Amino acid sequence: MGSLAAAIAQHGYAVLFGVVICEAMGLPVPAAIALLLAGGASAGGPMHPVRALLTAEGALLTGDLLMYTLGRLTGWWLLSLLCRISLNPEACILRSASLFYKRGRTVLIFAKFVPGINTLGPPMAGSMNMRLGEFVAWDAMGATLYVTVYWTAGYLFSDFLGRLIDGYVAFGHVVGWVIGIGVAAYFGYQAWVWYAAKRRSPVTMISPKEAFRRQPEASIFDARSHGYYDQDTARIAGSRRLEPNSLDQGELELPRDREIILYCTCAREATSGGVARVLAERGYKVSVIQGGLRAWKKAGLPLEQVPAEDMVFLPRFG
Repeated sequence: MGSLAAAIAQHGYAVLFGVVICEAMGLPVPAAIALLLAGGASAGGPMHPVRALLTAEGALLTGDLLMYTLGRLTGWWLLSLLCRISLNPEACILRSASLFYKRGRTVLIFAKFVPGINTLGPPMAGSMNMRLGEFVAWDAMGATLYVTVYWTAGYLFSDFLGRLIDGYVAFGHVVGWVIGIGVAAYFGYQAWVWYAAKRRSPVTMISPKEAFRRQPEASIFDARSHGYYDQDTARIAGSRRLEPNSLDQGELELPRDREIILYCTCAREATSGGVARVLAERGYKVSVIQGGLRAWKKAGLPLEQVPAEDMVFLPRFG
């Protein structure tokens, strides 16, 4: 019996660690619910309170430190990747970087409670060259606050949670179901976005080779939802930048006497397709490159380095 209890406890802590670190690394996993259940299981249950708290905080700090390191090594590439898989890619880098630079230290304390920012905070700190010691100190305060709030709530309301938890085995099962429901909801949302996009006015899609063939008479625009942050950023040769967030900011300097071809790097051409619909409603002749920049590269068509005047050098710490 003792060995069984030890095995159950060991498995349960592993589940808690795994759920928390997965959320820290940007996966759609509800760590807050796992912390609530862990708090309930610690109130006279099979979990040891100190060990549960240390497990959760260790997982959070480990995930954050990994994301910080990846941000330091890869720069804005990781941030653009996180934005592409987020539920709201348009609100990612440009709307977060300036705020983080001005208040990055205090943002790290409360970032865990804000969906989206909780994942972007650590890699953004790394990309913006925040000192490691400074990051660890502020992030540890944020991790402690986040873990303590949810674990304490679960501990105080353990009687209610006890109906959901029948020992720690049931805790693992509940978390498994919650993770499954969360993942299903995420992919369900993505499917709904795809379906809604299909129901909107159709967008003319063309292949990369067809876009290349039309290029002398057409204008190609880069409509990626994020700008040019890395010095090694490449774009389609001869293309120009079209900021998708500026469509409602005055008159656009776009040619009306020739076709406009758009591309992006989003799944299902989400950004370029949305921009294309707006421009089509305004009377422009618009097409979208199917597969975006990746398909263009795969076809071996010409690229160019982004000119220095188009680069956006965001602020850096230190």
